[in-house]
Amino acid sequence: MTLHSLPLFVRLAGRPVILLGDGEAADAKRRLLERAGAVISDEGADAALAIVAIADETLAERAVARLKARGVLVNAVDRPDWCDFTLPAIIDRDPVIIAIGTGGASAGLAAALRQRLETILPMSLGGLATALHGARTALRQKLPALDDRRRALGAALAPGGALDPLSAIADSVATWLPGTTNDRLVTIRLRSTDPDDLTLGEARLLGLADRLYHRADVPAAILDRARADAVRTLCTTSPVEPGPGLALYMELA
Repeated sequence: MTLHSLPLFVRLAGRPVILLGDGEAADAKRRLLERAGAVISDEGADAALAIVAIADETLAERAVARLKARGVLVNAVDRPDWCDFTLPAIIDRDPVIIAIGTGGASAGLAAALRQRLETILPMSLGGLATALHGARTALRQKLPALDDRRRALGAALAPGGALDPLSAIADSVATWLPGTTNDRLVTIRLRSTDPDDLTLGEARLLGLADRLYHRADVPAAILDRARADAVRTLCTTSPVEPGPGLALYMELA
């Protein structure tokens, strides 16, 4: 499956962006560009991006054609077929930015999804990201190996983990670091043989696991959700010594 668009986060601070048009649509785009620190410019500016918010169809089409002839990437408000790029609905948890796009298919759908996610994602998410960035040196010192750091962070950020993004705060990072560990065994009792019945948490654990211990009745379709390099061991009971890293013991309930 191909992507209709490649999502990108572009730094616009201090850079010119052409904005053409007036009225409510243009004002909304102006506010967004100002939040990003862009220098809002007229058509004559040497810019890589332009937003055309001209209501008149003929005038808008001519402006888009002129800009594209110069190699400028254009967003034409409410005219997705003319767009080189679209502007997503945005959830801002600085420095975490979550963008929701539909390729111009439905701005209303993107807005509805944003509103739903706004109620789920805590305001503390940005502080957590900043704290994790600040802890990189300490984490490297404690866990020099990249694989060890990845496993430790994966376990901490998993649902219910010490740094669960939906519940942890910035101070959680400082209290987690001294007790960082990599070795644990998690038991998953499957409710069915259908991989679509896996919970989000179970799917994440499969993606993180270094070792899989499983009974014979666990289907390959579920085991294939794990990392390709995860060691798989057929067994009848939970292992006494599962080894280093994250190990899963899987059986049908």
